[in-house]
Amino acid sequence: MRYSKPLGVAVAALLTLGLSACGLQSANGFIAAAEPGKIKHYDSLDGVPITVGAKDFTEQLILGNMLATILQTAGADVTNRTNTAGSNGVRNLLLNRTVDVSPEYTGTGWISYLLHDDPVKGEKEQWQATAKEDKAKNQLIWLKPAPMNNTYAFAMGPAAAKKFKITKLSQIKDLPKKERTFCVEDEFYSRNDGFGPMLKEYGLELGTSVPKNQVLRLDTGVVYSATSRGKCNFGEVFTTDGRIPALELEVLEDDKEFFPLYNLTEVVQESLLKKHPEIEEIFAQLNPLLTNEVMLKLNAKVDVEGEDPALVARDWLKEQGLVT
Repeated sequence: MRYSKPLGVAVAALLTLGLSACGLQSANGFIAAAEPGKIKHYDSLDGVPITVGAKDFTEQLILGNMLATILQTAGADVTNRTNTAGSNGVRNLLLNRTVDVSPEYTGTGWISYLLHDDPVKGEKEQWQATAKEDKAKNQLIWLKPAPMNNTYAFAMGPAAAKKFKITKLSQIKDLPKKERTFCVEDEFYSRNDGFGPMLKEYGLELGTSVPKNQVLRLDTGVVYSATSRGKCNFGEVFTTDGRIPALELEVLEDDKEFFPLYNLTEVVQESLLKKHPEIEEIFAQLNPLLTNEVMLKLNAKVDVEGEDPALVARDWLKEQGLVT
């Protein structure tokens, strides 16, 4: 299978929900100030130039600003290039050594950057395989990842969750045929490693046990609202999207592990890490705290409540005591 990271999800949410442009602008270059907390000031980092790069969707705006605030608080002279257009944009900046540190996803690294067709099963195994190959080929270091995994999933709206009381994708096949209604993105529906193969993995067949007239093909942003309103019983979502809690969606467990893993970590230039191994120590304090539940709440603060990503990032770091 080949999957690309769901890059445009939260950007669509911003446009759909009418978030003011000023929040995005402040996430590009501005760094929210903080003082040391659990993450201390390192004399060894004083004045060390470090450029942080991150992509241009909500989750990455938040994460990139977290890294920028943390590194600046630790003493580095940080340039914040959060809000760089697209995955390839940030990747190219890493490869040409313009960016030193970036938040990234193991599945994106393995599949989109290192061009493997099949994901590696297991969070640790996926990370280790990606880290080993990217270090050897590109002198890029993938630090130990966070628990959060922003991948594909299917969710139910409030009415469907109450009606069916199921928790796993494998249970859909036990429902009456008429109840197997889906909302999916057009791309996911059409790709040869998307909706059809997913159904097959779970004992269903598009066109027979799931009639095609029971599948709505919609834009990403519309899938969430349509699923919440009951236009379909099962909607394609991404697991850390802030609209999940905002719309009271219930995510089903991918109990056969069909979807690739997209655990978050920092990618760091090997040359920088050799000079400053304390950077790994710094991010080892952050990553264990980054779970799907945390990112759902933080993404919703931007996408639903209209807050500034840089301030959302800094305020959460303060709540955790990492900075003050």
